[in-house]
Amino acid sequence: MKRKPILLLIDGQCTLCHGIARFVIRRDRDRQFYFASIQSPLGQRMLAEGRLPGGDLDTFVMIVSGKYYTRSGAALRVVRRLGGLWPLLSIGMLAPGVLRDFVYNLIARNRYRWFGSADACLVPTADVRSRLLEEVEDWRRLGNENKQHAGTDIRGN
Repeated sequence: MKRKPILLLIDGQCTLCHGIARFVIRRDRDRQFYFASIQSPLGQRMLAEGRLPGGDLDTFVMIVSGKYYTRSGAALRVVRRLGGLWPLLSIGMLAPGVLRDFVYNLIARNRYRWFGSADACLVPTADVRSRLLEEVEDWRRLGNENKQHAGTDIRGN
């Protein structure tokens, strides 16, 4: 049975974010993860639909089945769906969200200084390129309708 596609919104100029995208793709056995830059038309549209601020480049968003997860909650839900032993890290969900997001925000605020930034998105292989989405139509092509997601915005947890 084919799993529902999962969209991850990342900062398209963040070197750390590019590395995370490559990390996820290498471990995504079911090919369920797709990526869009927060700055792209699709990224901005999905943020608006999830009632999240469009200018917040410090966030990481996971959208699955119309539900939005952000920051540490999104990150821990991603590792839960990866192959290998990575799902064991999702035990971090037991920590209070405020503590998890404190660590997340510390890294997010310093990511350009610690890891650098890029003027353009990562140079993708063919496999990576097939998972990078730019326009709303790209997301619809995967079977996701353009719906309002009122009431399904889950921030952080």
